[in-house]
Amino acid sequence: MYKVLITDPLSDLGIEKISQAEDIEVVRKTGLTHDELLLAIEDADALMVRSQTKVTADVIEKAKRLKVIARAGVGVDNIDIAAATQKGIIVVNAPDGNTISTAEHTFAMLISLARNIPQAYHSLLQGEWNRKAFVGTELNQKTLSIIGLGRIGSELAKRAKAFRMNVIAYDPYLSDDRAEKLGVKKADLEEAIAQGDFITVHTPLTKETKHLIDRNMFAKMKDGVRILNCARGGIIDEQALYDAIQEGKVSGAALDVFESEPPRDQPLLTLPQVIATPHLGASTVEAQENVAIDVSEEVLHILRGEPFKNAVNLPSVPAELQQKLQPYQELAEKLGKFVSQISKGALSQITITYAGEVAEFDVSPLSRTVLKGVLSHYLNNVNDVNAPHLAKKRGVQVVEQKTMSSQGFTQYIKVEVKTSTEIRSVAGTLLNGFGARITKINDYPVDVNTHGHLLFIEHQDLPGAIGRVGTLLGSQNINIATMQVGRQMIGGQAIMILQIDKPLPDKLIESIKEINEIQSLYEVDL
Repeated sequence: MYKVLITDPLSDLGIEKISQAEDIEVVRKTGLTHDELLLAIEDADALMVRSQTKVTADVIEKAKRLKVIARAGVGVDNIDIAAATQKGIIVVNAPDGNTISTAEHTFAMLISLARNIPQAYHSLLQGEWNRKAFVGTELNQKTLSIIGLGRIGSELAKRAKAFRMNVIAYDPYLSDDRAEKLGVKKADLEEAIAQGDFITVHTPLTKETKHLIDRNMFAKMKDGVRILNCARGGIIDEQALYDAIQEGKVSGAALDVFESEPPRDQPLLTLPQVIATPHLGASTVEAQENVAIDVSEEVLHILRGEPFKNAVNLPSVPAELQQKLQPYQELAEKLGKFVSQISKGALSQITITYAGEVAEFDVSPLSRTVLKGVLSHYLNNVNDVNAPHLAKKRGVQVVEQKTMSSQGFTQYIKVEVKTSTEIRSVAGTLLNGFGARITKINDYPVDVNTHGHLLFIEHQDLPGAIGRVGTLLGSQNINIATMQVGRQMIGGQAIMILQIDKPLPDKLIESIKEINEIQSLYEVDL
């Protein structure tokens, strides 16, 4: 018998399957204090929570039999993932259960924003009958720009098309085929921003998407544009949005999320052009049932040793294989991270090639690590388990191959990505005494370590180009720790890789790009 402890309210229908399982004892104890949780967790094989229970490191340490922690929802901020991973406990969530709920809520906000429904209702409650004050706009033939065409963005696009809206979308993973199937126009970010009558964001909140919609973006929008955020607070710069509404650039905004929740003294909520809800995207009966069903099934699979898909931490690997692969894990992830940060366009294929000693092993765990490295540049909560699932859902083909040609190294890994605009590759090896090293970028042989902040620059091999870059860096007190250059012929295409002590200011990046010989510049964080 397995004991499953449930410490937050979950849908009865959602946990019906696990409750009826003959090999499962379900114990429901909600509203526990921290000390009570420490006692209850000791003999549990699985813990199912929502957002109320704080699964801290000491709770995890107290557990003697715990194999899985299941979060009935998307976010896992209330779970100490590192502590769970260190103890070998799998953490799973339910990323798909609220897709329809959030898409429908976004569309409800879209219509409400277009027709001033909340404002008109409030006016009517005050005894007013002011029809002229709440003249709205039709959705028919208006352009909806969707920033992030994942699960929720795709469902929203279907609903917008049914209302005869023109839908354009920006997503770094969006391929031409998928855009055609969804009936949307594929665009780059600035094009989507400039063309939208309505703009809605559906990206995760990452370092790259923090304040993705800022003052510069608002300046590029149509006058009278309407903005929606039912994704994550922080994707839109709230102060910039406030100013854009006050200036008349933005005619209205619909917000379900905020940078700080619940919002305190939020200026946006003082504006009559803003409608808002208290993070209700997933708050439907069906969504609550779906997330409970999803995690219940995952718990059953894990306890019974069956395949599972929604883990947010490391998978279980046999100890003997893990010992053999451990030296390659860092190299695999860093190669994925590097190549993703120097690639442009919609990702369509990742090819991973193994040669030498490493090719003798079951390399599937390493391939998952490579995928994690590639995808984590764009997405939150990517790990070795869910990376293949995320790649498949986005139509990214993954090719794993082994070869006898090891380029002169005893072990060799190459990661090649194909996008809608280019093919990029990065290869590396392990050197005794030096660890993971990058040995080739595209067709240029190099010797680069896999740590720190790097500049990858493509340029024309002409005298003075490298010196001008160094002079500009020095003028801003940017120290160069190491430098590598590569070329194929005198005066032809060349690359330089600089390891620097800190990221570059935006103005300095632009100054370097203005050097005649410089063709492209990428900042790479490893």
